Amino acid sequence: MSVISAFYGGKSILITGATGFMGKVLMEKLFRTSPDLKVIYILMRPKAGQTLQQRLSQILNSKLFEKVKEVCPDVHEKIRAIYADLNQNDLAISKEDIQELLSCTNIVFHCAATVRFDDHLRHAVQLNVTATHQLLLMANKMTKLEAFIHMSTAYANCNLKHIDEVIYSCPVEPKKLIDSMEWLDDSIIEEITPKLIGDRPNTYVYTKALAENLVKQASGSLNTAIIRPSIVGATWQEPFPGWVDNINGPSGLIIAIGKGLLRSLKATPKAVADVIPVDTVVNLTLAVGWYTAVHRPKSTLIYHCTSGTINPCNWGKMGLQVLASLEKVPFERAFRRPNADFVSNSFTNKYWNAVSHRAPAIIFDFYLRLTGRKPRMTKLMNRLLRTTSLTEYFINHSWEWSTYNTEMLMFQLSPEDQKVFNFDVRPLDWMEYIENYVLGIKMYLLKEDMAGIPEARQHFKKLRNIYYLFNTVLFLIVWRLLIARSQMARNVWFFIVNLCYKFLSYFRASSTLKA
Repeated sequence: MSVISAFYGGKSILITGATGFMGKVLMEKLFRTSPDLKVIYILMRPKAGQTLQQRLSQILNSKLFEKVKEVCPDVHEKIRAIYADLNQNDLAISKEDIQELLSCTNIVFHCAATVRFDDHLRHAVQLNVTATHQLLLMANKMTKLEAFIHMSTAYANCNLKHIDEVIYSCPVEPKKLIDSMEWLDDSIIEEITPKLIGDRPNTYVYTKALAENLVKQASGSLNTAIIRPSIVGATWQEPFPGWVDNINGPSGLIIAIGKGLLRSLKATPKAVADVIPVDTVVNLTLAVGWYTAVHRPKSTLIYHCTSGTINPCNWGKMGLQVLASLEKVPFERAFRRPNADFVSNSFTNKYWNAVSHRAPAIIFDFYLRLTGRKPRMTKLMNRLLRTTSLTEYFINHSWEWSTYNTEMLMFQLSPEDQKVFNFDVRPLDWMEYIENYVLGIKMYLLKEDMAGIPEARQHFKKLRNIYYLFNTVLFLIVWRLLIARSQMARNVWFFIVNLCYKFLSYFRASSTLKA
């Protein structure tokens, strides 16, 4: 019998960010392992003309929740969607809903955040810091609360090389920054942002570090814990391999490579690609929720959920595995043959961006104009290049995260719980994981028909042949332009042409004899 599963039985649980990638997997795991839980409260708002119930039905009717419906047929009745807007300082929750949350909630999993690296500081502070502050104030009034679990990121302190499971202080007091956002003008905020974030690369990691400090300040009155996952990727094992439904993290890069849009990355091939499967993060999260509520540690414990320390895979190896997987399961409607070269020199990277990305995009848009269609490729390519430039910091550096608390928790689990809530990534086979990842993107994210794989492979082969032919022709043209300046080059040129002519003549003669 799973101790953790039994713990969540009969509990009322509040999840923020439940409509996001990790939130959905967290809900699925809770219902599948603890179908007798009382209720899950999720904070959400209407979107794209859909009501709260319509959005909820869309989530529950997805492939992800197929197994849940077998063990928990009344899953619809156990989810309570509450209108909330994290962009509002009071979260815009009604008085009736607030009262229910304050009187019934046992566990809070705070997963909501903006993960945009280039977000304006005001917006990033609102969603990642102010919303966390408001939730902590609510949590202090929850009469039945047993644990408050905050989802952070392993990169909150990426300005350090070695990161321990501790909360590092920030130069600015979070509450003072929250107050200043109310009266500072946008232009002033933009001007002071570089000074505020210091040696951190963007507003996302900076505001996540601030939020951690708020959780630490609340630990005197609340039972809290913080989880720091690295780059969250598709599921490893549960509820099935390869499930993914957003383009954040590696997914967007894999799609861009698979569609032939991304030709080069300014990356360090030997840098560790610290990807962690989403189901591993969720298993650790539920184990932390149980441990925090039952054992009530004296201080806020930090749990690193990373792979690089115990089962490393570098970006070079991962890139090759992605390409090998795309050979087996190519994407439909690819523009060019999938390829990804690691370019470490910034000058070279600029050159490749111009030649292998923007130039073909401009040519393709010119073709669209000639055929009376709206040009779109240059705009798409510029957006893609901007996105990849924002990730360059993370694919050019490696970090060392200590995992003492995570390992301690693993030994605290019973043998049954170590199986049901496994967060040990040492047995993870990266080749198998990447293959399932690519397959999952094709099936669940791009929603491409698996029956079309043979056709896609033929298209892939055609693109590959065109790619080789184009490079050969380009090489010959360049060589021909150069031979006029060198007698030796001319001799080599005529030798190659003569050799090709003889080969073609032999091939033609052989074909005639066979016929």
